[in-house]
Amino acid sequence: MSRWSTLRSGVSVARNMGWRYMAFRSVYELQRKSGRLRKQFPQDPPFRRYLSLETWKAQPVRFFFQSREALAMPRQPQPALAKRYQQLRQGWFSFFSGPMVQLDQPYNWMRHPQTGYLYNASQHWSLVNDYSSDAGDIKYVWEKARFAFLYDIIRYDYHFNEDCAAYVFQEILSWIDANPVNSGPHYKCSQEISLRVLNWTFALCYYRNAPALTTAVFDKIQFAIYWQLHHVYHNINFSRIAVRNNHALTETLALYLGGLLYPALPGAAAWKADGKAWFEQEIAYQVYEDGTFLQFSMNYHRVVVQLLTWALRLGALNGEQWSEDLKEKARRSLLFLRVSMNDGDGWLPNYGANDGALFFRLNEQHYRDYRPQLQALAALLDLDSGFPEQYEDGYWYGKTAVTGAMPVLHPARSCYSFPAGGYYVCREPDTLTFLRCGNHKDRPSQADNLHLDIWYHGKNILLDAGSYKYNTDERTLRYFMGTASHNTVMLDDHDQMEKGPRFIWYDWTQCNNAALYETAEEYIWEGSISAFRHIGKAIRHQRRIRKRKGFPIWIIEDEVLHKPAGLHLRQLWHTTAPERLHCRATDSAGNILLPVGGDGKHAPLYGVMEDSREIIFTTDQDRIVTELIINNHP
Repeated sequence: MSRWSTLRSGVSVARNMGWRYMAFRSVYELQRKSGRLRKQFPQDPPFRRYLSLETWKAQPVRFFFQSREALAMPRQPQPALAKRYQQLRQGWFSFFSGPMVQLDQPYNWMRHPQTGYLYNASQHWSLVNDYSSDAGDIKYVWEKARFAFLYDIIRYDYHFNEDCAAYVFQEILSWIDANPVNSGPHYKCSQEISLRVLNWTFALCYYRNAPALTTAVFDKIQFAIYWQLHHVYHNINFSRIAVRNNHALTETLALYLGGLLYPALPGAAAWKADGKAWFEQEIAYQVYEDGTFLQFSMNYHRVVVQLLTWALRLGALNGEQWSEDLKEKARRSLLFLRVSMNDGDGWLPNYGANDGALFFRLNEQHYRDYRPQLQALAALLDLDSGFPEQYEDGYWYGKTAVTGAMPVLHPARSCYSFPAGGYYVCREPDTLTFLRCGNHKDRPSQADNLHLDIWYHGKNILLDAGSYKYNTDERTLRYFMGTASHNTVMLDDHDQMEKGPRFIWYDWTQCNNAALYETAEEYIWEGSISAFRHIGKAIRHQRRIRKRKGFPIWIIEDEVLHKPAGLHLRQLWHTTAPERLHCRATDSAGNILLPVGGDGKHAPLYGVMEDSREIIFTTDQDRIVTELIINNHP
């Protein structure tokens, strides 16, 4: 990269992210290289009993439940849960809710399960490279160490009435013994630390009265919890300034809950007070006024829903009050995700970054099914999510669905606009049409503006390809993060924005105008964005969609204003059901365009790549009009 390009890129990042971000990252990197972070976060401190088992059991703090014996939900010993539990016992593990993988036994917390790369357990966390091509995607190392798999064990314990406490504490102690404080890859990310503490806490409360929870076991766990929360508290500005997304939400909530649930730990009062204030600030900033989320990702928005559920429920159980703004953001988040849902299976468009996160799995539904999490939050807000089945999550939280409550969705409404986030959704009995046309005041992770998602009879006919992996080869990374894997247009092979390193994009797309309205016969979307500014400052992409009411027919008009001469306009469609999709297109010169079919890819789950089909129309003109018809026969 030339000196001029480097300067230009730096100015672009500063303009997009702000000078506060740039200053913090510069100072933080200096502290890392100078060794100051290593002094601030000491490695392997001597053991100390900060909290005794007896004191913890006697404290008046309330969890979702006080113990295994206090639960009274229906027992449902399902074969799928039993199978998953037996696989865990045999060393099999599901990464990101995908297929089970056989792990080495005994499990090495430092070894990458795909590449075999062995991290140094004695290296200070600030020196660990979390984006190494040699090591591979570090999320595979972090995934089991989140301890979300404990929910499968605990649920098996309850539904099959089999005491698994010894197994759970064996797993926790195995991690503690292998991970000296502030050393190795598992102290690199404060969100991973926060999730580990919350999941251990769930297990501790469930097994409060188990014989396996001895003083020696609790001593080790309380020591590890203290130092992990200490780490999160003293590194919180990295997430609140440099990252400012779901990481900051998870970490600030973990500090609040850590202070609430372990009040005897040193610093707990500050964790609780600061964590609560920070969590409210982050929700106020990150969840827009219409309930959409700054990460422009359905899955990360579900993360927010789960965090809000923990916050609202545990706060209420302990007499804590949250701001009205936080509660309103929770209600509006619920509405947005519910509107965007395919009612048949609870799936949403695979829109935005999707890293497989499902922090607290408390049911047997598919990973892509959002109904259990939305129902749990709706119950806390005294709203009716509209799902006839009571999912298991509510029982664990001690708050089941509310009958006769105000519905989240208005039964007679079809069109929903969320202009702050830039989402426009039309719901009909047989179709769901979803369009993104938004501004970016917060950084986008994918170049996917004006993406169109279409569902018909419960099937995702035109789909978003997803994310696959955050650390893979450059070509694959560019495809999934870039415009090529979305249902919009490109100019030759140019993305809507210029790609920078890692998650950085330059020249963010911006919405000029957007609207969704209806006539007697049609639903109509209109949107325009500034795009491709790295190849032409004045380029605008205008998209107009007309949907015939009651029929699976869409007419899409794409026009690129000020298209540079010599570049081809390419309209992209991605589907896994090409036999059901009939397309015909013309350009502004009246030419009939022949579709070019190709082999595409999509990632229904993180780390899983499957085949799809691409349909591409290309012209040297500046406008393409395409009619899409979906036939009724699967």
